[in-house]
Amino acid sequence: MEKTQSLEEFYRAKQLAVPANLQRETGHFNVFERKAFAGAHAQPLPYSRKDFYKITFITGQNRFFYADKTIEVEKHALLFTNPQVPYQCEQLSDEQDGFFCIFTDAFFHPVKVLDYPVFRPGGQPLLFLPDDQVPPVQEIFEKMMKELHSDYPYKFDLLKLYTIELVHIGMKMQPFNPATVSHNASSRISSLFTDLLERQFPIESPVQQVNLRTAVDFATQLSIHVNHLNKALKDTTGKSTSALIAERIVQEAKTLLKHTDWNVSEIGYCLGFQEPAHFNNFFKKKTALTPRSFRTV
Repeated sequence: MEKTQSLEEFYRAKQLAVPANLQRETGHFNVFERKAFAGAHAQPLPYSRKDFYKITFITGQNRFFYADKTIEVEKHALLFTNPQVPYQCEQLSDEQDGFFCIFTDAFFHPVKVLDYPVFRPGGQPLLFLPDDQVPPVQEIFEKMMKELHSDYPYKFDLLKLYTIELVHIGMKMQPFNPATVSHNASSRISSLFTDLLERQFPIESPVQQVNLRTAVDFATQLSIHVNHLNKALKDTTGKSTSALIAERIVQEAKTLLKHTDWNVSEIGYCLGFQEPAHFNNFFKKKTALTPRSFRTV
């Protein structure tokens, strides 16, 4: 798998001047038309994580590889990507249009971007747009383009609002899950757990290894009883601590099996399995396939 792409590398890959204000503490935002980088002349992008968030309005036939998923777009879609999950776009037609915006965590400070379900790892990042949603989405991006190049001193406040509007369009298109709407102690514990879990990823080297593998590991790190942690996660997600850990481990395992040439033992070691047989049994139990079988599917 390619290493995580930084903002500087993104601009250089697009043959654009690197902005002088990429400091993380100040935040960064930019918006582009897709047709400038898509179509017959476009260079294929590597399968990798990006060191920034991205919302893409897609028009045209494309195939997306996102974490362990492969999704095809025939007409219009919105794609929400975060720095924790790798992805790649394969264009299936020369006719490409739309827009995309990129931004960093600091741009949204003090709001945490991962608090929005469309950006959470394990969610549904790609949403197909019905025809009646295409004009409103296009209009938001057009307003972004206009505002970004204006002299209005508070333009970044407006750009943040336009970005949040796109996020809410995406969330309205997803099934409502009452468990995701919570502002109590359980929600805070769930957020801390998610931060700890995701901080162990991405796995970018065969010598890298996750350290927190069990419910007890996470409870100890959070200084709470394991039963308290499990109840908080059940209240907010409907799933147990062990189930959430296992889901994330399986997702990373699928990504590494499909997009690296590391052997199965190396991948198992990275994910905290000291014995290859333990990794094989875990993966087969969760997917009904052995790691080697999944790699060749």
